[in-house]
Amino acid sequence: MERICVYPKDVCKATGHGERQAQRLLKKIRIALNKEKDQFITKKEFCDFTGIDPDLMDLD
Repeated sequence: MERICVYPKDVCKATGHGERQAQRLLKKIRIALNKEKDQFITKKEFCDFTGIDPDLMDLD
């Protein structure tokens, strides 16, 4: 089964940004989705928010 939760390191790989910028982006997504700070961001939510094709996101 493929992992569905997105972590800052995954965002770094996908966007080329540093880890701190990745953390800010995930925080921005959580705020937009009205999630609590301890809730996960899924691959689908991340891709919908950023416009990245989910098939290009490799979460290994």
